[in-house]
Amino acid sequence: MADRVTVIGWDGSPLTDAARSALGAATLVAGAAHHLALPEVPPRAERIRLGSVALAARRIAQHRGTAVVLADGDPGFFGVVRTLRAPEYGLEVEVVPAVSSVAAAFARAGMPWDDARIVVAHSRDLRRAVNVCRAHTKVAVLTSPGAGPAELALLLDGVHRTFVICEELGTDREQVTVLTSDKAADHVWRDPNVVIVVGGSPGGAAAQGTGWLAGHEVGHPTGPRGWGLPAHAYGGVLGEGESVQLRTAQLARLGPQVGDLVWDIGTGAGAAAVEAARFGAAVIAVDAAPESCERTAALARRHGVQLQVVHGRAPQILEDLPEPDVVRVGGGGAEVVTACAARRPERIVTHAATRDEAESLGRALADGGYDVECALLQSVDLDTSAWVERERSVVFLLSGYRVPHP
Repeated sequence: MADRVTVIGWDGSPLTDAARSALGAATLVAGAAHHLALPEVPPRAERIRLGSVALAARRIAQHRGTAVVLADGDPGFFGVVRTLRAPEYGLEVEVVPAVSSVAAAFARAGMPWDDARIVVAHSRDLRRAVNVCRAHTKVAVLTSPGAGPAELALLLDGVHRTFVICEELGTDREQVTVLTSDKAADHVWRDPNVVIVVGGSPGGAAAQGTGWLAGHEVGHPTGPRGWGLPAHAYGGVLGEGESVQLRTAQLARLGPQVGDLVWDIGTGAGAAAVEAARFGAAVIAVDAAPESCERTAALARRHGVQLQVVHGRAPQILEDLPEPDVVRVGGGGAEVVTACAARRPERIVTHAATRDEAESLGRALADGGYDVECALLQSVDLDTSAWVERERSVVFLLSGYRVPHP
């Protein structure tokens, strides 16, 4: 096992005395090509080109001597420190940090970043990073080859954002470019880079001053406490199928979260779409009625959430939408449920007013490869001044859970 492992962050500035001392005593140095070319690396030290951090960690664990790992930015922030500290390697790690690439990017842009969401983008799951950019007004994206500014822009199709693209921070080739997201795909960008994605409608009463919790938009009210809010929270009477009890049950089964994309088809007044967005998910609200689309957009602004409203009739309008994680079908029947099931979201929820309709929707879910759960929900709204019934609702709630592949 290595006698000592020091992880040194490098942001392009001269190395600190602590970093120079550690490098001077190193018998093994791991890093990228530009790190290994630094003049402070001892000429007799064993050098490891850092590709797979796990492979490097195993080699370091077998080394008898003093090891140094060089990494860009702050190695404890989405960096190599997490892997090196894994129990299976048994390494004792000391860290000499540097300014993280995210902090450097926001400094170049002259912007505060305590209210930014920060995501790491890989080609295998880029869509989740894109969904965060859809749902929030300020996001820093740590990119990777195959998941850079161009790919990010292509998947944001239909959502207007401004990109601040910071290439090769801390080097003599550093460059900062500001452009709209629809233009980013027209360029070739150099790695490594960080993309700051800003935009959207901040809605709500913007407060001056600072926030108190990193990653939450400053000045955005968190909205009323709880979820499954009553109709008055959304400006009046809600449409059929949007009752508090049904909406609460649907949201509980969908479980929208940060990184998800929610389809809300037949969004109606937009209450379910807005509540899903309040959980931090990206939301596309679809409706054939222009007045429903307008009301949903206004409701999102009032509650300070980001969502995309698409006017059109399902299932035809769904063909060009990005892949959903979960889907709420507020209307359209078995044909729309079948079209949604073909896109293979993890969960689909819908409702029916009659048993025949519920059986039809259940068959569509089952034929699409989903386990089906159906519950009959009955709710009675009481006037507590006289304890008399004010309104009664009976509805079938259907939930489809994608059957995993064997």
